[in-house]
Amino acid sequence: MTNNPTIKIHASFLPHTDPEASLRFYRDLLGFEIRLDVGYEGMRWITVGPPGQPDTSIVLTPPAVDPGLTEDERRTIGEMMAKGTYATLVLQSDDLDGLFERLQATDAEVIQEPMDQPYGVRDCAFRDPAGNHIRINQAP
Repeated sequence: MTNNPTIKIHASFLPHTDPEASLRFYRDLLGFEIRLDVGYEGMRWITVGPPGQPDTSIVLTPPAVDPGLTEDERRTIGEMMAKGTYATLVLQSDDLDGLFERLQATDAEVIQEPMDQPYGVRDCAFRDPAGNHIRINQAP
């Protein structure tokens, strides 16, 4: 083993409340590939990822399935998801304005139109069908 092992992001988890709506958003609107689609005891986990990046995935998971959560915690998670404050994903596009126009032409909820941020990034923001905050940066 080396002193400085390579570390990559393999997967990140986002909650979803409607698997079909999530598929329409991530597969049909964003163009992500479906890597896995697994059902178990009435729940469904969908793994998606950008084409050409097979080592990086997003697992769309039912919210609050951890058996260690209390009912109050589950309720809080649901409330935060509804407000779009529970989870955030930052993506990058080589055509931010074109992607924004394509998403805006659908029923995707726009949070922020493309703009130049004071910290040097041009970005926009949407909510996915579960309320997750999705920011999209313009690639350098």
